Amino acid sequence: MTAHPFVQNLADRASPLNVVGEHITVLASGATTGSYEIFLQEGPQGSGPVPHTHPWDESFFVTQGEVDFSLDDGEHLTATAGTLVHVPAGSKHWFRWRAGGGAMLSVTSKRGASAMFTEIHQEIAPDRPDVDKLIEIAVRHGLTACAQ
Repeated sequence: MTAHPFVQNLADRASPLNVVGEHITVLASGATTGSYEIFLQEGPQGSGPVPHTHPWDESFFVTQGEVDFSLDDGEHLTATAGTLVHVPAGSKHWFRWRAGGGAMLSVTSKRGASAMFTEIHQEIAPDRPDVDKLIEIAVRHGLTACAQ
């Protein structure tokens, strides 16, 4: 596939996906860009993924609120608006939205996350998630859950 220039206006944007309580808007999928993916992630206080790894680089740019991150090298940090956090492929990481929730842009280095988020949105009830099925979907898309 050859990628083409594109512009996405607010009116063109897809509705956010509900991924176990976090709202994730796919701004650009790998199918659109030919490679990387861009997301707007908005989460309520306390939400966020379990410790995990995946086969793509991921960068997070916090635009609103505060987010606690734990990274593979044992670093724990609180990212505030204007902070960029980069996680190389294969690195263990997790995050949690702090009081009041927040928002961040995220970019992945290759395709994969948008298909996984879409499948979770379609198959997993956000208010009572089937954890076994959630893990099955995540594993199918290259994620590995890790111990704290």
